[in-house]
Amino acid sequence: MSSTSRGDTTRGGGRTSGGRSVEERIRAVFADAGCTGWLHARRCDNSAAEISISGHERVVVASVYKLPLFVAFCRLVDAGRIDPTTRLTVTPSECTPGPTGIAVLRDPVTMSLRDLAASMMTVSDNAAADILLGETGLGAVEDLLDHLGLTQTRIVGGTVDLHRSLVRDTDTHTTAEAFAALAENDDAWTVSAYDPSYASATTPQEMTRFLRALWGGTVLSAEQTEFVRTVMRHQVWPHRIAAAFPHRSVSVAGKTGTIGVIRNEVAVVEFPGESPVAVAVFTRAARADPELPVVDAAIAESARIAVTELRRPLPQE
Repeated sequence: MSSTSRGDTTRGGGRTSGGRSVEERIRAVFADAGCTGWLHARRCDNSAAEISISGHERVVVASVYKLPLFVAFCRLVDAGRIDPTTRLTVTPSECTPGPTGIAVLRDPVTMSLRDLAASMMTVSDNAAADILLGETGLGAVEDLLDHLGLTQTRIVGGTVDLHRSLVRDTDTHTTAEAFAALAENDDAWTVSAYDPSYASATTPQEMTRFLRALWGGTVLSAEQTEFVRTVMRHQVWPHRIAAAFPHRSVSVAGKTGTIGVIRNEVAVVEFPGESPVAVAVFTRAARADPELPVVDAAIAESARIAVTELRRPLPQE
């Protein structure tokens, strides 16, 4: 194992021909983008190989919380405690606001719980997520995390709870006003949503451990495992980890998370004939602009460097 600084490790890799370690290259990517970055990557096999940039530090998950909620829902389906075909009629004006999904519709819609889960994951539908959390229960998410031994991962509530905290912390009246306040670069906001001590949080290392267990088929039944993989492969956002692998034969199954200066994504990258690689990238930008393509590009590039280092052919039978 080589180590460049505290919290930065590589097992199974090393230095490039240019003399810089993988960690040094990734840290340079984050620095050039004007953000702090945390990363962990590992293959979804029994290998101890890993890439870590402060991967054991706790970070804010933002909408990445929808992934453990999704899996907790599927676990209840496996247990026969939820019928995924149960249909609910939802009125958009009464839902959690958001830029995608049900919240942007005008008329009531009827959807199955399974389709609500798919909308939550593929377009990061806030309204669908809060409805699904109400049906699944926070206790089911906690049970899942306990079952997997993810002791540093904590989900404290849904999107509506997050929005309430933002309105309170910014001393505004609406969610829209709160987000407008956070986008002002002249104001250095310290809000609980940015603090892993108060907000839903995890570590990059626990997220890749979660993904490895999920891809290994040890968390859900074969049917629900395939459902989760398929839905995650249909996430629509191409601007972060997926941008690093613009090849038709490469599959990226991910979940993004964004709030203010926080931009994240966790994903499993699959090359044909190779072991899948789980990678988790969490960032906090120096600027508060609602769109920061340079940080999105840094998430892609750091993931590309880490995944490339860990790629290995599947064992021959």
